[in-house]
Amino acid sequence: MPVTPDDAIAVIRGAGGACPGHRALHAKGTLYRGTFTATPEAAKLSRATHLDGSPVPALVRFSNGSGNPTQPDGAAGVRGLAVKFTLPDGKTTDVSTQTARLFASSTPDGFVELLRALRPGPTMPARLARLFTKRPALLRALPILAAAGKTPASYATIEYHGLHAFRWTGSDGSSRFVRYHLIPVAGVQHLSLLAARKKQPDFLTDELKARLAAEPVRFDYRVQIAGPNDSTVDPSAPWQNPDTVSVGTIEITGLDTEREHDGDIVVFDPLRVTDGIEPSEDPVLRFRSLTYSESVKLRTGVARGAEAPSIS
Repeated sequence: MPVTPDDAIAVIRGAGGACPGHRALHAKGTLYRGTFTATPEAAKLSRATHLDGSPVPALVRFSNGSGNPTQPDGAAGVRGLAVKFTLPDGKTTDVSTQTARLFASSTPDGFVELLRALRPGPTMPARLARLFTKRPALLRALPILAAAGKTPASYATIEYHGLHAFRWTGSDGSSRFVRYHLIPVAGVQHLSLLAARKKQPDFLTDELKARLAAEPVRFDYRVQIAGPNDSTVDPSAPWQNPDTVSVGTIEITGLDTEREHDGDIVVFDPLRVTDGIEPSEDPVLRFRSLTYSESVKLRTGVARGAEAPSIS
């Protein structure tokens, strides 16, 4: 039987994540405020209203990828950058990115099996050996995850990547599939293992607070255009076409102090799109949205209801 979002949550919980009151993954994170301003090239690629060049509000969350909300910032692991754009009509659209360039598996089943095999314990090497015999394609995920897990000097000095393909359609009716990449204007900088171990548990949040006190943090929002042979349904497959277009700048100005108080729930869901942007048929993308709904129930005790994007 195919795996379910409940299966994924159970496996994450078994690895020490999915703690009640917190997100199942990316449990440790902080919200920030800023703006997004699109380039003229963006409007040529999509008719989405936040891409017309007018500045729009942006809610941003930097996070560590673990389900453990107390994980030290110096620990190796994937980092996340999620963005919620507020559109002129008051609705929102989301972008979800992380430091891994690709997803570990082409299917939800493979991802959950990998999580099961990675459960800490003396039998983990044997579990991984069996899994890689069964699913040899998962082997290519290991160097990608290792590279994505390096500790950054700052949340503002690492690249973040969207895992899924989206169809962008312009006002002229032309369309193309794209993947998202958020590139730090400050440049890329990581820490050595020794330097990371010496850092305070919350140093990434503390560093970003000090950085923002001096100046805004900016990311160049780029889209990679799919080539004719690039898969739009397999998030574990690299794209061969190198063509990218800068479609705007995300400028982060300070902490958000308004959201996630008094029962307010913030979900960054990559399936929350708007006119001019459509999700691909990637099965992992749809599974993620369903799993977010289960995660919301775990951490809040309530269902997302109409707030959740429809899964078609």
